[in-house]
Amino acid sequence: MKTIKQSGFILAAALLTFACGQSGETVETSEAQEVAAAEGTTLSIDKSATAIKWKGYKPTGQHNGIIPIVDGSLAVQGENITGGEFTFDITKLEVHDLEAGSEMHGKLTGHLQSADFFDAENHPTAKFEITSVEPFTSSDSVTEEEQYETENTPSSATELNPETPTHWISGNLTMRGTTKNIKFPATVSITNGTVAAKAGFNIDRTEWGLSYQDESSVADKAADKFIYNSVGLILDVKAN
Repeated sequence: MKTIKQSGFILAAALLTFACGQSGETVETSEAQEVAAAEGTTLSIDKSATAIKWKGYKPTGQHNGIIPIVDGSLAVQGENITGGEFTFDITKLEVHDLEAGSEMHGKLTGHLQSADFFDAENHPTAKFEITSVEPFTSSDSVTEEEQYETENTPSSATELNPETPTHWISGNLTMRGTTKNIKFPATVSITNGTVAAKAGFNIDRTEWGLSYQDESSVADKAADKFIYNSVGLILDVKAN
C-alpha cells in the first residue's frame, strides 16, 4: 500500500487559516528527480480551460486566487500520460477574495510578489515538470498531520483531493529558484485526443523559501502572529 504524507504550505502575508485537532495534510516532498521522457503525442495545454487556484491561511483569515498558466504541454501514449510541463506567471498572480483596485487588494498582491514571498522580480515564473505517473489503487491512502487549530485551520488533503483519484502524479515544482519533487493523487481522463486532469493538495511553502512569518518559528501561537505554512493548490487542467 502506498501512503503519501501530505503536509501544510502557505502563500501569503494576509492569506491563511486553519488549526490543531483537525487534520491538514500536505504532499510528499523530496529532492528534484529526473524528468520523464515525453513519449508519444504532445498535446498543448488549453489555457482558457486550465486553472491553478491557491488558498492561503492565517489564524485571523484566509485568501484565495489563481496563478495564470502561460505555457504547457502533456505527452500521451495510448491511454497513458508519459510526461509534461507547465509554466505559471507569478507576476500576474491574482487575489480573488478582495475587491480589485482596493487598497488591501493592492497591498496583498504586492506583498505576495515581494521578496517576503515569491520574489517575482527575480523569479517571475514557476514551473512544474512531470517525473512519473502511476495508477492509484483502492489500497492507496494519504496520511494526515495535525495542525494548530484556529478559526481558519487549512483545509485537509482529504477535503482538497479529488473524490475518485485514478493516478499518482509526481513532478518537480520550481518556485523562487528552488526545485522540489512533489507527489499527489489526481483524476485523469483521456478521451478523443483530449486529456482532463483534476487535483487538489497542500504544499509547505517553506520548502521553497517562502518563510515569511513561518509558523514553526512562533513560540506563542496563541498570539496568532503567524501564517500557516500550508497552502492549498487546486488544479484543473485540459490539453488537446
